[in-house]
Amino acid sequence: MDPAAGNESGTPDFVLLGLWAPPALRPLLWTALLAAYLATVLGNGALVGLIALDRRLQRPMYLLLSHLALLDAAYVSTTLPQALAHMAARRARLSRARCGAQLYLGLSLGSCEALLLAAMALDRSLAVCRPLRYTALVTPLRCAALAGAAWTLGFALSVPNAAAALRLRFCTGRPAVDHFFCELPAVLRTACADTTANHRLIYGLGVPTLLVPLAFILASYASILVAVGKLPSARSRLKALSTCSSHLAVVGLFYGTVSAMYLRPRASSALPARQHKLVAVFYLVVTPVLNPLIYSLRNREVHAAARHALARLRGRRAALG
Repeated sequence: MDPAAGNESGTPDFVLLGLWAPPALRPLLWTALLAAYLATVLGNGALVGLIALDRRLQRPMYLLLSHLALLDAAYVSTTLPQALAHMAARRARLSRARCGAQLYLGLSLGSCEALLLAAMALDRSLAVCRPLRYTALVTPLRCAALAGAAWTLGFALSVPNAAAALRLRFCTGRPAVDHFFCELPAVLRTACADTTANHRLIYGLGVPTLLVPLAFILASYASILVAVGKLPSARSRLKALSTCSSHLAVVGLFYGTVSAMYLRPRASSALPARQHKLVAVFYLVVTPVLNPLIYSLRNREVHAAARHALARLRGRRAALG
């Protein structure tokens, strides 16, 4: 849009067009999203609780996993409750401050997750490639430092993109964001100004927040494959690879959706907004639900911790009864 085509408004409200669905299916969509939100919060919360309460799980791999679970629960909580409220009230308006806060939190938590997945790849690489020195190299203190660095860098590196987006001029009235939350590319499409510099900033900061962690993850798994190839038996090779399968699945889900959201060519903005929303739903709804399942279903230690926690709970109820 030509900058001269619209007047600047100092503090416009943003109207979110939301998720499209036929009227007859809207209650079903609302119920499905609510169920997904509850499953995400409860599933990730249960995983964090198990890791915090069971000493057998208080090891670097699980401590990093607890941070990933917290990230997923926080990420979905910044978007879905608001989307559900807007669907129920049929009123989807956000102030510039609230939209900016949601945009910044979404960028920050996504960046944190990319960096945290790289830290988890380092942990798996050292566990497979340096098994005898693993406990000396990956201590709880170093694990906490890695997680802290991921959180700090994720929030710091997201400031320029959020600040640049909020400094844009928007048309008089209520800019319509064709999305169900204030996602950066969707907000940029509402601006009455040239956003070329903003898109360059997205790609520029996408290197340290997304591509560098991805390159590190790929390098870590290359070293894992080399180490696994030197193991004497097929059983030992399969056991070593099985410890990495959950992490690989989560990395695939994360980068498959994030690259479609933030690293796609600018020309793809001409694609229907409905497709972009579908990718966002998968990233914000499906992935956070799947992550705790991926890490729990095939993990015997998590199963044992869950059984132990349930046995303790039943014992307390029996004692009280």
